[in-house]
Amino acid sequence: MTSDTERLPNGNGNILTKSFFVLLALSLVGLFFIAVRFVKGIGAVSNLSDGYPWGIWVAYDVAIGTAVTCGGFAVALLSYIINRGHYHSLVKSAILTSLFGSFLAASSIVVEIGRPWNAHGFSSVTSWQPNSAFFELTLCALGYLIALSLEYLPNLLRLMGRGTPTALRTTILAALMRRGLAARSEEGSAVPDRRLSDGINKVLIFIALAGIVLPTVHQSALGSLMLIASTKLHPLWHSPFLPLLFLINCIYFGYAIVIFVSILSSFVLERGFHNAELAAVGRIIPWLTTAWLTIRIGDIMRRDQVAAVFHGDFYSIFFLAECFLMAIGAIPLFTVARRHSPRRLFLAAVVMLAGGGLYRFNVYLIGFNPGNGWHYFPSFAEVMIAVGIVSIEILAYQLLIKCLPPLPAEQFRS
Repeated sequence: MTSDTERLPNGNGNILTKSFFVLLALSLVGLFFIAVRFVKGIGAVSNLSDGYPWGIWVAYDVAIGTAVTCGGFAVALLSYIINRGHYHSLVKSAILTSLFGSFLAASSIVVEIGRPWNAHGFSSVTSWQPNSAFFELTLCALGYLIALSLEYLPNLLRLMGRGTPTALRTTILAALMRRGLAARSEEGSAVPDRRLSDGINKVLIFIALAGIVLPTVHQSALGSLMLIASTKLHPLWHSPFLPLLFLINCIYFGYAIVIFVSILSSFVLERGFHNAELAAVGRIIPWLTTAWLTIRIGDIMRRDQVAAVFHGDFYSIFFLAECFLMAIGAIPLFTVARRHSPRRLFLAAVVMLAGGGLYRFNVYLIGFNPGNGWHYFPSFAEVMIAVGIVSIEILAYQLLIKCLPPLPAEQFRS
């Protein structure tokens, strides 16, 4: 039987909630337009063109979606390298969030590819181009997805091996038994083979190392990818420091997403907040933001683009908006009392996510202008595909944390 501390209190483990049906409806609409896209072609659902070969799917789902995946990367830096496991209570939730973010980006890339029948070329070593930033990005992102899956697998096996099996546990355990990776316990229920979990744990340090190195490479590659657009990307965003700015951006974005997801999950599941750990993570964010803003503003001054900042046009407004959101989200986190308040910490994380996400959106879409009269605005179908893919990820995450909760079973909120 499941112990009292393992139950979801007050019925919050119910799956058929209002949010479930809203997310399900959005997911089905998105899947419908995705089906239209693959049946009738990308031109039937998007406003993409030769001038704008990418749009909201890349700018939002890929550029920002890969930043979401850095929650596990950012916490791994603290837990495994800097602080020797002090933040380990946040690792499982961060890795799970990163795992779903990786699937979000991968799904969007599959939809965005104009000629999907040529995608198999990536599996051919002879067609690889090591000098391509996009190849580097794709290879490292795929490796990071695999590393995240392997790193979360021991937690999944442990969760499936205890308590009363749910339908999800039963289905997965039955599949493992067919492959000889699970056995029957003395009570007659299926449990994962301990040898599988032990084998994964032995190589976990190498998986964790890959989970730190790979995002470092592919996040900087996201910035490197836009270096080649020197005549098409507005001077406010085109900079030789793009790889470094994207790397720092992904780290503070990762910490902000960990705070956001941890507090939101604790609220929904009525679990205790990790006040001490989240406050410690929140302490790092303003210093990273200060470093990012210093590099950003210093680079603007070095390239004599200060006048463009205050030009008052479309571009300067978005530039000032991203910097304002970054500053207004980071400043309160310098105060100890506000870092220990879950409400204020949550609000600061939301603002930081808005500012960090807007920067990436600006680089990949707002600041991009191919010239020659090209114009782009996403179609309704494009927006619904983007919303649908995100809804599918959130829906899957919601189902998983309710069936196999990754958070410690605490009875009371702090």
